[in-house]
Amino acid sequence: MKQWVEKLLQQLDISFHHDSDANTSTEKAPPLLSEDKATLLYIIDTYNKHLFEIEKHSIRKVREKLDNMAKALVDPDPEKTERTLFEIRQFFSSYRIDEYSYIQNTFDDFKRIVWDFADQLSEDLQFESTKEKQLATNLKDLKEAVDANSIELLRSKSRDFINSYVEYQHQKNELRNKRIQSTKKNLDTVKKQLMEAHSNLNIDHLTSANNRKSFDEYLKKLMQMQALNQTPLSLIMLDIDYFKKINDSYGHDIGDFVLKECVKTMKEVFTKEDEMVARIGGEEFVVVLPNHSAEHAVIRAEELQKRIRNEVFIQGDIDIRFTVSMGIAQLLKDENTSDWLKRADLALYQSKNSGRNRYTTAGKLLKQPKAS
Repeated sequence: MKQWVEKLLQQLDISFHHDSDANTSTEKAPPLLSEDKATLLYIIDTYNKHLFEIEKHSIRKVREKLDNMAKALVDPDPEKTERTLFEIRQFFSSYRIDEYSYIQNTFDDFKRIVWDFADQLSEDLQFESTKEKQLATNLKDLKEAVDANSIELLRSKSRDFINSYVEYQHQKNELRNKRIQSTKKNLDTVKKQLMEAHSNLNIDHLTSANNRKSFDEYLKKLMQMQALNQTPLSLIMLDIDYFKKINDSYGHDIGDFVLKECVKTMKEVFTKEDEMVARIGGEEFVVVLPNHSAEHAVIRAEELQKRIRNEVFIQGDIDIRFTVSMGIAQLLKDENTSDWLKRADLALYQSKNSGRNRYTTAGKLLKQPKAS
């Protein structure tokens, strides 16, 4: 197999067993995997890492289904492969429609609120226009009555104008109060939906960590500031060790619990306003540390690793222990974001390859020589 395929299988941490009898099993090496299958596996894993809750499809159930597809995909049995490919096509054809419908319905709800708000303002303007025309007509009649030199006509038209003017002011005040209440209600609803939309766009729904989008935006902002202040900037990329085995052993509910507890612990360690904790994959996280050298970042990483390593996380009657592997990288002079993240990822990969439950500080990225 090509190196990227082997790395993918290792990152997915899929367990392969050979059944020797009903009660025991022995682990064996993963089977050979074609690039076509590996590409499908990569797509499934990427999709799995960026799920969001939609109607009729809970994240837990969808993730479980995708995990089963991934495991079935690496099975060498041709018949099983054919069934799995059919399941993949069937799943994505239906799930994508439901996903699109959910987003469209949410957007339609938001449009309806804005439309009601605009419609209310339109009705108010139309009312004022109509009433002002009526008032203008009564005022014109009053002027004509003055010119006619008729006391009786002047008395009648004056009474009509005063009554219409008083009624107009009364209705206008009532309408203004009604409009204020209605506008406030609409604005509160719109504000709430905008805040929810902003949160959905920037916060991971499961763990309440920042998501990949907000992480990318924050890095872009920091890189722009970096050109001005030249202060040290570091990040920690970390991965929960053997997370797939936690899911396999205890189920996805416990897996979700571990993810949330990991983020909770991270937020207890990294509390400064400019320190970002972000979830960038299924069980992969990043901590951005402005004004931190690599040495300073190592101290913070050791604190987090010690906290997680020594903690017993309790969910119901289950006691869970887990560890994390880390890659630490300080931004180098004139380094771009892509190379910075790549160095951190390689350092994380080295930690996982050398036994996990440890950190590795990234070295310089070796540039490949250009082909002559």
